Amino acid sequence: MRLIDLHSPFVSSRRETLKRCAFLAASCFPGVQALAQNSAATPKLDVPYVPTPQEVVNRMLQIAKVGKNDLLYDLGCGDGRLVVTAARKYGARGIGIDIDPQRISEAKANAKKAGVGGKTEFKVGDLFATDLSDATVVTLYLLNSVNRKLRPQLWKQLKPGTRIVSHAFDMGDEWPPEKTEIVEGSTIYYWTITEAQKKLA
Repeated sequence: MRLIDLHSPFVSSRRETLKRCAFLAASCFPGVQALAQNSAATPKLDVPYVPTPQEVVNRMLQIAKVGKNDLLYDLGCGDGRLVVTAARKYGARGIGIDIDPQRISEAKANAKKAGVGGKTEFKVGDLFATDLSDATVVTLYLLNSVNRKLRPQLWKQLKPGTRIVSHAFDMGDEWPPEKTEIVEGSTIYYWTITEAQKKLA
């Protein structure tokens, strides 16, 4: 198992990208700050948006053995590519949750373009306030710290047998993955909920 250091160049690059974007916006558009103050507050992102490569998306769904009877929740769904791919390739139903309204708009547009609008749903919301109890598969691309904060919620809400797949980040030493795989330089982690976790919740 390969653990990802929160201070690694990979994680740092995600943070630095976000900081640079904010700096450039402020430098190039002096009115941005004033406009922001007069509009709705921008959501505070726990994780900068970096899309999962499609090859990694495909393998995550394969590892979880997603099928037509599954209900997949993608937490921090971004542009919806995991949910859309699960619906298009496997006939699964999917729900994407993201705190950023822009990402949700993109996800809905992508689902419509792929012809899977009837099998997918995308919501602006806080993943920590989301009821996951109906999920049979949960997918993640967050950070180690966010995964570990989320872990008790997964144990408490999810039914035994529910599959969880995370791109790049694990759940800590308290919950080692059942399987890891490297695809296109990215590590995929896989777990299933067991009765043991339910007792610890």
